[in-house]
Amino acid sequence: MHLLLSGIVGSVAYGLSGPGSDTDRIGVFAAPTVAFHGLHPPRESVVTTDPDVTLHEAGKYAKLALGGNPTASELMWLPDDCYETRSEFGERLIEIRSAFLSAPRVRDAYLGYAGQQFRKLTSRDSSQVGGRRRSAKHARHLARLLHQGRLLYATGALEIRLADPDWFHAFGERVAGGALAEAEALVAEAERDFDRIRTPLPERPDEPTVERWLLDVRAAHLPADQSRQNSLPSGSDSTM
Repeated sequence: MHLLLSGIVGSVAYGLSGPGSDTDRIGVFAAPTVAFHGLHPPRESVVTTDPDVTLHEAGKYAKLALGGNPTASELMWLPDDCYETRSEFGERLIEIRSAFLSAPRVRDAYLGYAGQQFRKLTSRDSSQVGGRRRSAKHARHLARLLHQGRLLYATGALEIRLADPDWFHAFGERVAGGALAEAEALVAEAERDFDRIRTPLPERPDEPTVERWLLDVRAAHLPADQSRQNSLPSGSDSTM
């Protein structure tokens, strides 16, 4: 496994972390290219919970980010102090981050993930142990996803570190305290905003740019003799 890009994401990156918050990390790695040719291809993801780390193989990461997955996408937009590994291919990934974006997928992904948080709020019994704390967390992330999604849709840039984290904490406490209608109204408002915003994002992502990056990653992780053979013109004899 060759780590290409990794960093701290989640509440710490957003500026929402508290004394009991976990530190979440995500990264992209390249497996040896020849490993994909055997009976047992390399794992697409490696996930641990102590510590909380999620690593995606380059091909899977590209598909997740092309689909608008917020958790995967934010790795390319982190503040500099949140990065822990930045290889040459990681730097290139950051440089082409806008190639992954498309208007329909950003809208669907952020509204979809926010909707998941809302459903967790409506199905959770806040009287259970830790229920209010979890509800506040779901409400904060609902508001955060809607804020990030609208801003990304409107500007083409993803804000990771929130400008006013206190507002999100206060919103979470209000919703956890029973103001579920406020969360419902926020979702409805975001849906209206997505409908009215004139987005600079294209209808489709720039897949050729993403594919060039991925093919270069694959070529770089071939054994040296195979990389040389692949660089020879068709019909060439490697012994010449």
